[in-house]
Amino acid sequence: MDQQTQPLVAMRGISKRYGGVQALADVNLDIYAGEVQALVGDNAAGKSTLIKILSGAVPRDSGAIHFDGREVDIGAPRDAKALGIETVYQDLALADNLDVASNIFLGRELTLNGPLRPFLDLRRMEEDARTLLSRLKINIPSIRQKVRSMSGGQRQSIAIARSVYFNARVVILDEPTAALGVEETRKVYDLVREMRSHGLAVLMISHNLNHVFEHSDRITVLKTGRLVGTRRVAETSRDEILRMIVSGEADPLPAAGQREAVS
Repeated sequence: MDQQTQPLVAMRGISKRYGGVQALADVNLDIYAGEVQALVGDNAAGKSTLIKILSGAVPRDSGAIHFDGREVDIGAPRDAKALGIETVYQDLALADNLDVASNIFLGRELTLNGPLRPFLDLRRMEEDARTLLSRLKINIPSIRQKVRSMSGGQRQSIAIARSVYFNARVVILDEPTAALGVEETRKVYDLVREMRSHGLAVLMISHNLNHVFEHSDRITVLKTGRLVGTRRVAETSRDEILRMIVSGEADPLPAAGQREAVS
């Protein structure tokens, strides 16, 4: 993998307080294109708050966000989407009564101009949905199948595909395999690798360190709202990451030149 020097996303000094609770305190995070980065830590570590700030769901109190080398203001989800930052939350936000194509384009439907008013371009949405699923190697029996009849893994794949379609450059996944079986989990991670192969940056919250070490390139550890450190998977161990999660202290970097989230 190429050793990139400039991150696609650079979050610097991000802080957020909820009343008397300091959810994040001066957190730095770098996200690189073509990498899968895991965000780990115990409950209340600040993981969800950090991704919500990046996705525009909650405002930061202080700090700066740079995207592709320039400072940007992400004040709402539409700002994040305009940059190509898409988020798939645990609830997936799918419409059970609609089919695959309708869910992929939900809220951003394609239309044609009619004599009196615009109407949905159903044919193009179905064609584009088929092309997208094929590109991501997602196997769905029918593009017209209602989402309510699908398995958990299929539903997760549809939600991820929807995020990728609209020129996504960063995809944030919040516990993407929670409550999935072994085979469905494997298929979701196949999709994550496929996104990486297309040059997307993937930021993934996970509590499963086995999955993290198997499917991530880098791991960032948070504890009680503070950054403990970032390690490349190839240059760390499960024991080191566990110590970072539990103690909130990072071991010295093992070698010069290792890429670290803090600069």
